Amino acid sequence: MALSGSDESARVTVAGVSKTFDGDSGLVRALDDTEFEVRDGEFVCIVGPSGCGKTTLFRIIGGLDRPTDGEVLLSGEPVTGPTPDLGIVFQEYHLFPWRTVRGNVAFGLEQMEVDEATRRERIDEMLRLVGLETSSEVYPSQLSGGMKQRVAIARALAVDPELLLMDEPFGSVDARTREMLHGELLDVWAETQKTILFVTHDVEESITLADRVIVMAANPGRIREVVPVSLDRPRERTDRDFVERVEYVRGLIGE
Repeated sequence: MALSGSDESARVTVAGVSKTFDGDSGLVRALDDTEFEVRDGEFVCIVGPSGCGKTTLFRIIGGLDRPTDGEVLLSGEPVTGPTPDLGIVFQEYHLFPWRTVRGNVAFGLEQMEVDEATRRERIDEMLRLVGLETSSEVYPSQLSGGMKQRVAIARALAVDPELLLMDEPFGSVDARTREMLHGELLDVWAETQKTILFVTHDVEESITLADRVIVMAANPGRIREVVPVSLDRPRERTDRDFVERVEYVRGLIGE
């Protein structure tokens, strides 16, 4: 799949990315010539069957792994490793249990040696953004799963990254909490105008959130189709147009 020319408004460019591993029975091609772009301020979801390389692609975009071929560009610059320009949120919260909510959100700012006054102001802003102002001195062990993920999102956004990269971030919470977090994430996205790339196995989740859904195929991992989701928000899962898009994407995954 070749790009027809780089979009000047692209925040992320995945250009000809392939990844090969040494397997027990020889080389395994996890990703094959994967190409797409994510525009500035766009919300894009990646879905696909097990073994299609979603996690491998996530790690490469996040600078946590290197491709065998091709490259990832963030605002036109090659991604060669983790950087504050990439905010990453995983399914597991990875919060520091010995730090309060405020202390967890502060971590990236401390690493960047942001002065104390600016750091305090930025943390207050992030806690307001995710609705945790009254829980700033609470420790992770006292938080629900949904609250922990909101802390993780606030921590990732605190350093003002160019891209928020999310790997099945709501996979560990119950359905009701997940639905609530969808609304909160869309509110955060609308307020911050961040570019978000969101990996999920849940097709309904992708149609709820995304401007476009990138559907991957397996063996080897590659892009089958990019599906636009031109539905007004908030989206109701019982609406006919919503259901039709869900079934269409599920059909692509099942082929």
